[in-house]
Amino acid sequence: MATQGEGEARPVQPRCCPCGGPAAGAPGVSRREFLKTGGLALGGATLAGLAWSSLRAAEPEALGPAPRRPLVVKPILTYDLPSPRPKTSWRNWGGVQTREAVQEEVGRIQKELENLRASADFPLTCLPVAEVRGPADLAKIPDLAEADAVVLYAAGGPQSVFHEVVKTGKHVVFFVRHRSGPVYLWYEIVHPRYLRQHTDGPALPGLGYEDVVVDSVEELAWRLRALGGLKNALGTRIVTIGGAGGWACPKAPDLARAKWKLDIQDLPYKELAVLIQAARADAAAVESARRRAADYLKADGVALETERAYVENCFLLDQVFRGVMARAGASAITVNSCMGTIMPIAETTACLTLTLLNDDGYLAFCESDFVAVPAGLLLANLSGRPAFLNNPTFPHAGVITQAHCTAPRKMDGRSLEPVRLVTHMESDYGAAPKVEVRKGQKITNVIADFAAERWTGFLGEIVDTPYLPICRSQMDVAYRMPDARLAENMAGFHWMTVYGDYRREVGYALRKVPIKWEDLG
Repeated sequence: MATQGEGEARPVQPRCCPCGGPAAGAPGVSRREFLKTGGLALGGATLAGLAWSSLRAAEPEALGPAPRRPLVVKPILTYDLPSPRPKTSWRNWGGVQTREAVQEEVGRIQKELENLRASADFPLTCLPVAEVRGPADLAKIPDLAEADAVVLYAAGGPQSVFHEVVKTGKHVVFFVRHRSGPVYLWYEIVHPRYLRQHTDGPALPGLGYEDVVVDSVEELAWRLRALGGLKNALGTRIVTIGGAGGWACPKAPDLARAKWKLDIQDLPYKELAVLIQAARADAAAVESARRRAADYLKADGVALETERAYVENCFLLDQVFRGVMARAGASAITVNSCMGTIMPIAETTACLTLTLLNDDGYLAFCESDFVAVPAGLLLANLSGRPAFLNNPTFPHAGVITQAHCTAPRKMDGRSLEPVRLVTHMESDYGAAPKVEVRKGQKITNVIADFAAERWTGFLGEIVDTPYLPICRSQMDVAYRMPDARLAENMAGFHWMTVYGDYRREVGYALRKVPIKWEDLG
């Protein structure tokens, strides 16, 4: 029993989410009423009347997520062609001031961008370089409308060109040269004349000092990686099972729609129940689930420590979820009330199913927490790696434990980490993965706030993978800051985690949303 208020005792409800949607059997909401209403669908579309026969069009292996869309970049070289005049200053700083120098610079830019595109770990399309001397030349660029972002190679030219490009609403990055080629005029004056507009601070909404790159193609690359991740995260269509929630923040789904333009498509539990019953009656679907489960269990690095039937039911649920996402035109899914409601319907837990989907390139999260879901969408889309939604604990002695029952195995986007298939912690039921995440691995943790106004994060290192009586996939993570600094900056509840260091990209992308970002490290 847990005491809540003096003299008042209430039974503990075993769930991570205090108000992410009424689970079946929750006080005041009968299971029948929950299934009738379909949970917490807060706006958006409701997926109803789906027939298993239409979802069963292909084997699960033939269904896959849509690939990330490439970031389309338009490079624009701005320049002057001054003519000598006697006894007066007739040219600005810079080494690109003749027709020959312009042509050489166009070739240099094209070669740099082609090398960048070929080596990029994110999808990127680079359009031909446009040569611009004044605003009128912008109207002559036939493919400018295709671009998501413009890289302004500001060798010279008037700032009125920059104003016109910014007015298109496209993301803008300035590239200026110091030593990587002929020095550019705007290497000298982009800070005081353009960004500050002859004042003492940033003067142009949506543009900041972080939008300027000097010489380094690598510095340009990570900014484009961030913009590519943002492009793919914004407007994501995501299927919710049993409604959109927000842990202790009922307005989270509406904030996610407003800030991230999410298209939330809900499948009520009553509809899921019909689909699962039909799948169980489909001998071919059941056999496919058994075959896939058998192949999974005999693979290296997999240990079975729960009932095999739970695993087979997870693969059948996986097939249902893939079919629903394919019909909805979505590559992302999240499950509300996964601490209880889904279990009697699926005759297993959703934990392993979500792991399977993440490892195949979908974006799959438990708990339908739309405080954290946007962080997962952004991290996964800019890194090309699955994001792990997890519960943090209390930081102490330079270490914090993070855990949940739905960790992806393919955390680096390529190779599968070892896994023990055990029961879900709070229910001791179903199939949940204890993924043995990589000790010594650097990870990015992103902490989203309830108000969707200020996110924080830090670079941590996995130092242990214990097996405490908590959510099954566990990691002790070391950090380099005072414990109090982390504790004072923990907002929201769930964290999103990926392998690797993506703090720069997250911060750069968030400024465009806009959401404030602070790297706690």
